[in-house]
Amino acid sequence: MRDTHKKHSEEAWENHELGSTEGFVRKVSSEREKALDKKLELQIISIRLQKSLIEDLKDLAGEDGLGYQPYIRQVLRQYVRNEKRKREKHLRIIGR
Repeated sequence: MRDTHKKHSEEAWENHELGSTEGFVRKVSSEREKALDKKLELQIISIRLQKSLIEDLKDLAGEDGLGYQPYIRQVLRQYVRNEKRKREKHLRIIGR
C-alpha cells in the first residue's frame, strides 16, 4: 500500500499536480534545505554540459514552470524508468 501511495505521489509531483502553485512556495532555511535533500536522497554532482544544451534545458524547464535542475532530474528519472521498462520487457521476451 505504501509503495503504491509513494508511486502516485511521485507521479503527481512529476505531472505538476502537486507543487506547481506559487502561492505555496517560499524560500526555506539552508538547514531545512539540507534536511530535505537528505530526505529525498539528493546528492550534489558536477557534470559538464554544452552551454547550448544548458540553455535549451533552461528554456524547456521555464516552459514547464520549473527550474532547470529539477527539470533535468525529471528528464533523467523518466529516461531511466523508460529504459528499465524496455530492458525488462526485452529480458522477458528472450526468456531470462
